[in-house]
Amino acid sequence: MNNIKKEVSVVCFGEVLFDVFPTHKKIGGAPLNVALRLASLGVKAQIISRVGNDKIGNELLEFIKENGVSTNSIQIDESFSTGEVLVQLDKKGSASYTINYPVAWDKIGCNPEIENLVKKADAFVYGSLVCRDLISFNTLLELINYAKYKIFDVNLRAPFYTKEILIRLMLQSDFIKFNDDELYEISGFLNSPYHSLEQNILFIAEQTNTKHICVTKGSHGAVLYYNEKMYYNSGYKIEVVDTVGSGDSFLAALLYKLLSNNEPQNAIDFACAMGALVATNEGANPKITDKAIHTFMNPVK
Repeated sequence: MNNIKKEVSVVCFGEVLFDVFPTHKKIGGAPLNVALRLASLGVKAQIISRVGNDKIGNELLEFIKENGVSTNSIQIDESFSTGEVLVQLDKKGSASYTINYPVAWDKIGCNPEIENLVKKADAFVYGSLVCRDLISFNTLLELINYAKYKIFDVNLRAPFYTKEILIRLMLQSDFIKFNDDELYEISGFLNSPYHSLEQNILFIAEQTNTKHICVTKGSHGAVLYYNEKMYYNSGYKIEVVDTVGSGDSFLAALLYKLLSNNEPQNAIDFACAMGALVATNEGANPKITDKAIHTFMNPVK
């Protein structure tokens, strides 16, 4: 089992930051959360981003290194500070965010080193939030040209997205991951006449010529459309602590399985278990082992 996954390499692009809760702070940013979870599963994961030349930027770099992800492609900015996001949790543990702008990760520059990194990787993961600033957005558009397998992790954070940018990224992607609210919002942008989740997945697949689409449904699991077939998981019953980073770990676990040539059904079951376990912990990056997931998925009767 370990032999297959070590050969897979994934590059993530976008925000690295601190999630600042009312009582504490945790390291986060969707692309970083994906990279960290991939690394914990044995995938060679790298992150392209930018931090400020400041104390919390140094803390971030140390944490990333300690958790098995290279910091060689994280740029240091002398003018802009490291990103911070203010997180509010409701009574159910669901998060809402206030995202500071502009910060260092808005200014990720392109260079031959990161172009080469993306060329060599098996997959390239990016979201929509990093497109809020023209500098990082233009770098992303350049890097997409070099990627073998392009994974768009839709991450709608109002007011930081436009219909035009979302459509452009979907048209360039091989795999799109939404949550159910995002799927319906974007289907509306595209004037979908449909109401059901499956119909809208097929509608977006046709409109964007994308063969791989995944939609998460919170506590109700997820649907994976993969090579013209639908796969389902109805979720796991858990006590939610907070949902921060749960979707990112879900995506990492799904990619880990799919890129290692596992069956799509096995991939979505494993990914839903990972997402659920993250939601039973505080923050985006709790330590979760392969063994813990398999025990969770197959409890002893």
